[in-house]
Parts: sequence; C-alpha cells; structure tokens
Amino acid sequence: MEMLIRIGSWVALTVFVLGCLVKLILMYRLADREKVVLPVMSAKYGLRSLMHWLIPLSSRSQRLRPVVTLVSYVFHICLLLTPLLVMGHAVLWQEYWGISWWSLPAGLADVMSLTVVFAVVFFALRRVAAPEVRNVSTWKDFALLLLVAAPFLTGLAAHLHWLPYRQAMVLHIVTGALWLIAIPLTWLSHMLWFVFTRAFMGSDFGAVRNARDW
Repeated sequence: MEMLIRIGSWVALTVFVLGCLVKLILMYRLADREKVVLPVMSAKYGLRSLMHWLIPLSSRSQRLRPVVTLVSYVFHICLLLTPLLVMGHAVLWQEYWGISWWSLPAGLADVMSLTVVFAVVFFALRRVAAPEVRNVSTWKDFALLLLVAAPFLTGLAAHLHWLPYRQAMVLHIVTGALWLIAIPLTWLSHMLWFVFTRAFMGSDFGAVRNARDW
C-alpha cells in the first residue's frame, strides 16, 4: 500500500507539473497566433492592473458583491498558503528535498483548513441560490468544489483524530493527488491564467484605450 501511494503521488506531481507547462505553452502559442495580444502587453499597465485587483473591494464589480469578494479572497489565501506552510508538509519538503521554511502553528493551520471548507460550502450554496451562477453550473462544478475541500477535510480528520489516523492519511494523500491532477485538466487551471489575463486587460485598457480596467 505504501509503495502504491508513493508511486501515485509521483504520478500526480508529474501530471501537475507537465500539465501546467503544456497549458502555459499552448496559451503562449494562442496569444502569439492572435497577433493582437503580445504586442499590446505592457509591464507598467499590466502590473498596475494586477496590483489593483489584488486589493479587496478595489473595483466596482467587487464592491457590488462585497460578501462574495471577501469570502473569495480569504478562501484563496488559505487555499494557497495552508498546503505550503502546514507543518507536516514542511517536514516532508525538508526530508525529501532538503528545503526548509517557516511553518504555520497547528491551531492556525486547522483554522485555515476549516476556512477553506466553509468557503467551499458557501460557493456551493451560491451556485444553488444565485440564478446567474446556477444557470451555468453543472454537476462537474460541485464535484470540483468537493475535490478542492477533500484534502483539507481529510487533513483535519487525521490531525484531529476524527478518523483512525492511518485511514485518514491515506484519504488525505489520495485526495491531494487527485487535486493536483485536476488543476491542469479542469477549470481549476484558472490559477495559471489570472496573472496573464489581468496583465493583458490592464495593458489593453491602459496602453491602448488610455483608460482603467476597473
């Protein structure tokens, strides 16, 4: 079992890295073929737009939906930082790669994991309640939300002993591997596009239209 988990983890990591690279290469080729994307790109206006949109409630569209905006910001912060800084993962990085960095206190990591789970529940309820989101939602969207929450739930189950530790850890590793595989193969890949799409929109509005994109 341990060998299968180890092999599966490496397969998931390989799919994640290669999948993200392929996605980025395809995006670059598409942008180059369009002939109106790369020539417009401006470091000045692209960074201006990116930095502005990273500030909560900085744009009119965000201020029109303050609750959704704030939940989304907190969700993404916890989603990205918790797997990187949780103590158990930091120990694994040090053991396997010799890389060490600061880790979160256990209690804070638990709170951040619960925040991700509660935010996923919020997004799922919004997909049911809000017509503008419900009309474009399918079962795949709900399945992906469940997949996003699963590694955090199983990690909590292991740390807080909601389940037998070994069973919870197996579930945690499996769901984490599936999560990595899903990133380049589903709409979760928007994490790769945000910087580039925001930079292009900022460049287009700022350098070409002499306006702001917010």
